[in-house]
Amino acid sequence: MKSLKPRLLTAAIGIPGVLLVIIFSELWHPLVGIIVGLASMLMVGELLYAKKLIGCIPLTAVCMLYTLLMPIMVTSGALAYIITYLFLILGFVVSLAYYKKLRFFNLAYAMFGTTLITFGMSAVPIACCTNGVSVSFFFVLIFLLPWMADGGGFFIGSYFGRHKLCPNISPKKTIEGVLGGVVFCIASAMLMGLIFQFLILDKNEVQVNFGALVVIAVLDSVLSILGDLSFSLIKRNLNIKDYGSIFPGHGGMLDRCDSIIFTAPMVVVLSQFMPFLQSLV
Repeated sequence: MKSLKPRLLTAAIGIPGVLLVIIFSELWHPLVGIIVGLASMLMVGELLYAKKLIGCIPLTAVCMLYTLLMPIMVTSGALAYIITYLFLILGFVVSLAYYKKLRFFNLAYAMFGTTLITFGMSAVPIACCTNGVSVSFFFVLIFLLPWMADGGGFFIGSYFGRHKLCPNISPKKTIEGVLGGVVFCIASAMLMGLIFQFLILDKNEVQVNFGALVVIAVLDSVLSILGDLSFSLIKRNLNIKDYGSIFPGHGGMLDRCDSIIFTAPMVVVLSQFMPFLQSLV
């Protein structure tokens, strides 16, 4: 529990900042894409720095520009397709221009990592800005549930964890922590639904689908672990503890949002079959 104090400090500073983003995003929807783009750019920078590729300026510029623009343009249709096409073409242009210095393995690491981060994070503006009902509901849904699953897993695992989940990849993760994360995630989803239904949304016009919230809570609990372990595997291969240090107790932006990359797209997918918000008018 040594890292509890810095984690709480980070939460005390970060939560008001997130609330401000949510409030202003309701007033101006494009802000979601801009904030997500900036966060994604920082994540890609951390990923490249971890492999010591940040010094390859052309490659870094191509990757970071793509991951900045894509969340902003993802809801614009063909323009997002064009940006992705240019990213892929320019990536190989860089590889040809620097073929003596840039190994293909490093190019693949940079391109795949950038694509993964960008694809996952671009689901945030898709979910928030295309539902036509509430930006804040989906913003909170996407970020709250994986973070609560992680927080629940941390606390339960710290006190009751006995059986290791993947000791060679993430030594502190336990099966008890995973189960605690699922419970925390479902409870958070229910509480969030109640708050939005009775305090934020107009209950005469919009109905929260609590069944869909339970389903996404369970799926997020599993996918958040997959995301965490996947990026932990990269860290183990690179012999680093964290991708960054901007969040005390958590590490870098990528350490904090690795689970979001895997869970945010599921919100978009599930909403096509089980709408989270149902209009009554």
